[in-house]
Amino acid sequence: MAEYVEIVKDLQNGKYAPVYFLQGDEPFFIDNIIAHIERNALDETQKSFNQYVLYGKEINFTDVLNVARKYPMMGERQVVIIKEAQDIRDWKKEDAQTMLAAYLENPLPTTILVFGHKYKSLDKRTKIAKSLAKNAVFLDSKRIYDDKVPGWVSSYAKASGANITDKAIMILTENIGNNLQRLANELDKLKLNVPDGQQIDDKAVEKYVGISKDYNAFELQKAISLRDEVKAVKIINYFAANPSSNPLILIIANLFSYFSKLLILHDQNAYEKNAAARAIGVNPFFAGEYVMAAKNYPVQVVVRNIEMIHQADLQSKGIGFGPMKEGDILKELIFKLMH
Repeated sequence: MAEYVEIVKDLQNGKYAPVYFLQGDEPFFIDNIIAHIERNALDETQKSFNQYVLYGKEINFTDVLNVARKYPMMGERQVVIIKEAQDIRDWKKEDAQTMLAAYLENPLPTTILVFGHKYKSLDKRTKIAKSLAKNAVFLDSKRIYDDKVPGWVSSYAKASGANITDKAIMILTENIGNNLQRLANELDKLKLNVPDGQQIDDKAVEKYVGISKDYNAFELQKAISLRDEVKAVKIINYFAANPSSNPLILIIANLFSYFSKLLILHDQNAYEKNAAARAIGVNPFFAGEYVMAAKNYPVQVVVRNIEMIHQADLQSKGIGFGPMKEGDILKELIFKLMH
């Protein structure tokens, strides 16, 4: 099973395989590989003759293989991309799987056949999954855990030649979450707007992404950790006044993640900065804040707060509670968490 970085490296070196099968619940890696092949496998003069983009809902495997078995017109190869491959009509039919398996055993060397099978994964125990794993470049694209997202942002920025501060990374990840495509888009925007050689900091994030350097999820967590009620109230009032930029569902998710990390610190007795950083997967630069929060919120309070966050989540969805404005739900939640 190939890794994303290995696949991209081969593509950048002009090394293409006859068949790619890209599956999983993280669309970013799948979309990026497909986009690279779509842009670069053929030059512009060849694309109109030798590049086919098909959609799963509109085809079956007979259609796919009929196109894959064609020879390129006036060129060395053709590219056949199947987007939304999870929706191909006859995935579960044995005769269709047999046809695909037969092609995989002997693919046409002048065809690059790419399946984008997003949000779903084949059962690895099935014959067709085993055949694809054996005979295709096979990617299982998994979502990154929340604690790994800051590291991914740092790596993505470095790969693009950008220099970004730890605080800017935390502001982006705490406010955007693990939506890698949006994070990549915002980093690309920042790279485009910040002059070469200049560091991307929280001021640049505020200016070009629109996330306030003073009123954001990261600063709210910091205020809660220090029990700074005045600052917390200012931030949630800002959120309430700007709900489209600060959706309640994302704030609740961030708070749940935050207090879950505190629960890990208590469980592992990780009350020293470096130990805390290892336990919850954050940059040591920010671990001291979590250690302070663990001291301010004993384990029983952390457990209580997680339950309150869960109740606020249900309330925001109208489950078991009367109607209430999102801003009021947030204000009530923050008050309860800090008292």
